[in-house]
Amino acid sequence: MKELFDDFNRWNASGQQFAVARVVDLEGSGPRLPGAAMAVTESSDVVGSVSGGCVEGAVVLESLDVLESASHRIVTFGFSDDEAFAVGLTCGGTLHLFLEAFEGGEWFTQLQADITAEAPVALATVIEGPGAGNKLLVRAGTDGPTTIGSLGNADLDRVIDRDARGELAAGRTGIRHYGEHGEAREGVVSVFIESFAPPPKMLIFGAVDFTAALGRVAKVLGYRVTVCDAREVFATRARFPMAADLEVDWPDRLLDRVGSDLGPRDAICILTHDAKFDVPAVVGALATSVGYIGVMGSRRTHDDRTARLVDAGVDQDGLDRLHSPIGLDIGARTPEETAISITAEIISRRTGREARALKITEGPIHD
Repeated sequence: MKELFDDFNRWNASGQQFAVARVVDLEGSGPRLPGAAMAVTESSDVVGSVSGGCVEGAVVLESLDVLESASHRIVTFGFSDDEAFAVGLTCGGTLHLFLEAFEGGEWFTQLQADITAEAPVALATVIEGPGAGNKLLVRAGTDGPTTIGSLGNADLDRVIDRDARGELAAGRTGIRHYGEHGEAREGVVSVFIESFAPPPKMLIFGAVDFTAALGRVAKVLGYRVTVCDAREVFATRARFPMAADLEVDWPDRLLDRVGSDLGPRDAICILTHDAKFDVPAVVGALATSVGYIGVMGSRRTHDDRTARLVDAGVDQDGLDRLHSPIGLDIGARTPEETAISITAEIISRRTGREARALKITEGPIHD
């Protein structure tokens, strides 16, 4: 939803009424995940997408109806529904949307500010049951109030405050079910918790041509990119304008400073081709909880580096964490092709999917 905020502000400033449709649940296969959103104004202007084009026309009509009645509702499109076929939902899944007439306020102002500051924040919305449409903003690790708004009563707010922080820590977005006062295992109230976690980080060691290409692709994928090289003449803003941070330092010293902040969503890519950089960088990376560690080099370089890592005390569990040589075997040669190879491997590692051509696989395309 955050990619639509500029449009929300523009419409609010001009006095335009609009409705927001958010994907809150997906059963089976589907092109957009929970949290995807589109918005429709009273004059039928549309931004965003909830299905990659499959059901948008039907959602526009539902949104206009919601605007006219100043209401909210859950709308479902399923693969077996005649209506879903009529509007083009042929992905094989069931899509659940929550539609509401937009009403801003303090929660929206603070949500924008926290996202801009890259502070973790979650928006909880009652989508079914008493208080449907109520919102609670849960702010983690920031100054000021920790929550803004209410879902209807203090007991439910307290439980959601706790659970939303857990969802934020895991980077999850989805529906939770409660009793009216937050009781567990009761389906009286359904709450959609949308996590706005800071962007994942990618640390790239080595100021080489492959780094520039990888940094550009990683930025498109939503990573906050840091480029690190001990050679000041190479680690320049002119060469790496896409980097959020440029560090002129040794890899192990940078990882000593920032390693504790890295988690499973983050990636470290070591592209230096130099043992005096590679080995300290790998040892430092293995001391973190980062989800992906990739190291560039030929198979001969890989074998030599592995021997050096063993001499440095890296055990088999540590070696098994490494993606070396880095990337998927797609025949990449240029820096740009290699960047695609590397990011494809990162995505494959994150999703747990084996990288094979869709034409030779079966089953859902989207889990």
